[in-house]
Amino acid sequence: MLASVTLTAPARVHLGFFDLSATIGRRFGSFGLALDAPVTRVTVRRAASSSVEGFEAGRARRHLDTLIRALSLPGHYAVHVEEAIPAHAGLGSGTQLALALAGAIRTLEGLPLAPGEDALRLGRAARSGIGVGLFETGGLVVDGGRGGRDAPPPVLVRLAVPEDWRIVLVFDERLQGVHGPDEAKAFRDLPPFPEAAAARICHLVLMQALPALAAADLPAFGAAVGEIQARLGEYFAPAQGGPFTSPAVREAVRFLVARGGHGPGQSSWGPTGFVFAPSPRAAGDLVSAFHRERRDDGVRLAVAAARNAGARLETTAAANRAEGPLPRLHHRR
Repeated sequence: MLASVTLTAPARVHLGFFDLSATIGRRFGSFGLALDAPVTRVTVRRAASSSVEGFEAGRARRHLDTLIRALSLPGHYAVHVEEAIPAHAGLGSGTQLALALAGAIRTLEGLPLAPGEDALRLGRAARSGIGVGLFETGGLVVDGGRGGRDAPPPVLVRLAVPEDWRIVLVFDERLQGVHGPDEAKAFRDLPPFPEAAAARICHLVLMQALPALAAADLPAFGAAVGEIQARLGEYFAPAQGGPFTSPAVREAVRFLVARGGHGPGQSSWGPTGFVFAPSPRAAGDLVSAFHRERRDDGVRLAVAAARNAGARLETTAAANRAEGPLPRLHHRR
């Protein structure tokens, strides 16, 4: 019997939606990639009574109560959220917390993993399927948008990201991205997404971004991401106060692009922005230049690599400990 299970889930950068108005039948559709940092790390043990401590304890407690009821679990659990992706920063914190907790409990109880089911059960994957896809596989994934079924958007493509590429993240910790009821309202209030813009974004993804990624051509990949982000930023501007949620992040991203950054944008509702760099050294040079020349912007920069694997699983049975990627996932139909 397992004594404890720890699941570490990666943050993600959301690179953009394809068709927000279901022009030809499916709504949203998106692509994004997993990061090696920040992460959400959750440890679960059996206990005499259930408890939750650490980061995001309130949200984790609600998820725990839902899982105990939904899975008809007989016991109690001590949950420790050891690390957490910043909440409402555009990096997928809510989905990864939900999936990490669900996956840890399922593993502890010997149940098959079912991230798609758990995402819906815990109120995640309402629009984008990349959070579930990246939890499972890492890399860069493309989802096919929401159809008529009550299921997460299907993952259509998964590609590895070149190991040398780096993502420079730009944080504004004074702000939070649109979320919760405000997010639902924003989607209701925004005008229909132009069909021509949706067609252009789909073309850019299929015929430029993905081939460029497969060929490790960062300038071409960045050009596609940059155009997609510019179009989406203009569309979302009425709901978030401009093409970026944070004006300071927008200016920092512009600075980094002027110094050689590629593929500028904002992840989801932000406020986190990003640019790509071709190597660790190039990313370090961008950060150094920013710190030399723009010290009072109120933003923080960090460098991440893409993570080409999904969530990491660690188990302890008595004195024995095992670590590795998630086992093969079982999907229920």
